[in-house]
Amino acid sequence: MAIIVRDLRPEVRADAEGFSHVRRLAVPFMLSTPESVLHHLRHSHPDAHFGQLVAEEDGEIIGAVQLSLAHDSPEPGQGSASVYVRADRTRRGAGSLLLRAVEERLAALGAHKVYTWVMDAPDNRAFAERRGYRASRSAYFLRLDLANGTLPPLQDPPPGVELRTGADFADDPRPLFVLDAETSSDEPSDIDTEFTDYEAWLEATWRHPLLDPALTTVAVVDGAPAAFTAVYTDGAGRYSTAMTGTARAHRGRGLAKLAKNASLHRARAAGCTEAFTGNDTGNEPMIAINKWFGYEICATEVRHVRELV
Repeated sequence: MAIIVRDLRPEVRADAEGFSHVRRLAVPFMLSTPESVLHHLRHSHPDAHFGQLVAEEDGEIIGAVQLSLAHDSPEPGQGSASVYVRADRTRRGAGSLLLRAVEERLAALGAHKVYTWVMDAPDNRAFAERRGYRASRSAYFLRLDLANGTLPPLQDPPPGVELRTGADFADDPRPLFVLDAETSSDEPSDIDTEFTDYEAWLEATWRHPLLDPALTTVAVVDGAPAAFTAVYTDGAGRYSTAMTGTARAHRGRGLAKLAKNASLHRARAAGCTEAFTGNDTGNEPMIAINKWFGYEICATEVRHVRELV
């Protein structure tokens, strides 16, 4: 059967399930559920022109891709695409068809540059290079065995610091938005962002179906959030760090480390069996901290970019 590429149909549950299944098989270090797939489609900012396509063969979804424009960047015309193909369905042309489709769509939206992450394996890197993509920075996926590993002992917060959960901010999450905006702007990235839309943050981030408010942990100083670790869980024992950061005025005090350790201990008590996180390969301080928790590097991905014009 020929492979066809089409838009994901949000009203068809099997499409979201197929997309999520392909993504979990292709990148098992990232959490994905049908609900999270649909959430991205329904709640991404309109100016991002977020889209999801699937590659289908004989009625089975064997590949998927999501695309968007960096609407919150001061530099217009930058797009992103994430292509996933099942390992047992490669070399059939699905990846090429998906990538060509998203490049055409992004170009029609005014994009002149496309970024994508590629797993650091010879076949994957060769696939990107043959299509005109050049490698840039790289990042690690790290895994922690929560079921059998040993976490560092819990520590009491220093004087003046209180640990709270994300659930404690349910009535007014705006202070977390402010902290998230500041820390995200300092994250290593190929695309600069301006994090200013609170309502969009509420929809896309705070109400994300994977976000676990009970395990998300915040270090509060003088009544204001100073550091945090935001946590995703998938209901199947998997925990993932969505974001960890510290306000500039409070860096160097170990507050994010304190919050993350408390979160991991609660996650294990709640029945989570494995935890995932990621770091840029050059971010030695954060890699060292995650190794202190017991994380081990399990895979590497490489950012690639292609100029469309």
